[in-house]
Amino acid sequence: MSSMKEKMNQLKHKLTAIYLAYKRKDTPILAKFVAFLTVAYALSPIDLIPDFIPIFGYLDDLLILPLMIALAIKLIPRKIMEESEKAARGLWEDGKPKKWYFAVPIVLFWVAILGLVFYLICML
Repeated sequence: MSSMKEKMNQLKHKLTAIYLAYKRKDTPILAKFVAFLTVAYALSPIDLIPDFIPIFGYLDDLLILPLMIALAIKLIPRKIMEESEKAARGLWEDGKPKKWYFAVPIVLFWVAILGLVFYLICML
């Protein structure tokens, strides 16, 4: 069980580092795009496969998210990723982020999506 908890902590650390790399100006555009999608998917309450579906509901969390993280890390230049990982080390203490405002872009993204869906429904 501690192994699973350790892996989850590593994922949390990697996601934070990916977000920090996303914010940097010297990160390539494709890497920024994949990093944004990865962090948005990780923080999103919407999954490709809903969690209430037995077994398959958690497959996206166990397979898709780690694959997205690996792709983002592969696209981000090594130097940028190393610097972002160093910066990410101190951001999580006591199980919660010290800088909660990192979630603001993700929340704004989903508010925009919901607004668009509402607009499209009203236009019907």
